[in-house]
Parts: sequence; C-alpha cells; structure tokens
Amino acid sequence: MSTRKLFEFNIRDIYNRPGEMREFARTETLQEQWGEGLAKIPAGAAINADVRLESVHEGILATVSADAEAVAECGRCLTEFTETQEVAFTELFAYNPSEADEYGVHGDHVNLEPLLLNEFVLALPFQPVCRENCAGLDPETGERLTEPAAADAEKAVDPRWAALAEFSVANDQDK
Repeated sequence: MSTRKLFEFNIRDIYNRPGEMREFARTETLQEQWGEGLAKIPAGAAINADVRLESVHEGILATVSADAEAVAECGRCLTEFTETQEVAFTELFAYNPSEADEYGVHGDHVNLEPLLLNEFVLALPFQPVCRENCAGLDPETGERLTEPAAADAEKAVDPRWAALAEFSVANDQDK
C-alpha cells in the first residue's frame, strides 16, 4: 500500500522567501471514500484542484479551488444521482505552528489533503434532492411520484366527503 499523500506539495524553493509563489493544477484519484450517509465522494473519484502557494513571513499561504463528482441518493425519492461539488478555501501553513495551529509546514512540504477532505465533506448536502421539485415517494404504495405535489388533487376523494365534492360556488349561485 502506498503512503504517498495525494495533495502534498514540495515548497523547498519558496520556503522563507516572502513574495515567491507557485501555482499547480493537479488531478488525483481518491483511494478511499470521502463522506457518509446519503452523499459521498466515492473511492476512485477524481479530485481536480487548482492550488496557489505563496510564501509570506509567517508561512505558506495556500489558496485552493477544487471540484469532484459526488454520488448521492435523493432524500425524497431514493433515486441515485451525481452532482459536482466545488470547494474553495485559503489557509495559512505556519513555519513554526503552535499547538493551536491545525496546519503547518512539515519539513519542506505542505499537505492539503486533510483540508480538502474537511472542505468536501462539509460541502456535501445532508439531505440531497435529485431535483428541486422532486415529489418523493407515494406514502401508500412506495412508488416514485413523477409529478409535483399539486397533482395530488386528482386523487380519489375520501368516500365520506364525496357528496360535498359535487358542491361548488358556481352551483350555489345558480339556485
């Protein structure tokens, strides 16, 4: 098993050189799934990242925008679908991180993978829907409804109220 970190960058050439900057475009394949529940980025998915690393007095400033294809199950109708998740963030990797600093420069590398994992997992929807007006499942039959909830007006009327269905404002005015 490889111990290579997917989004680890060598910063030797810009270490302690304020004003220096490097830009990278990298696509990596996930070795394991990110996320749980109804939405996740599966193992084998490609993560596309545009990375800008800038040397500043305190450390390395990383500006990242990334996207990946997430697989989700609609929380209303249980249909599986895919959607592109995009994240963007800026983080300072301190040269001499304190215990309060979560991320820092380690030797001559910065590792963006934990940040990307956190950002993507937080961006995944808690209750994904396949489309905005998804009608969900029929509560009686469990079949997928294809029309919006307004179509329910055509359903059978409760027999106890069937006699009232014949009355309308127009009928009342005719009498």
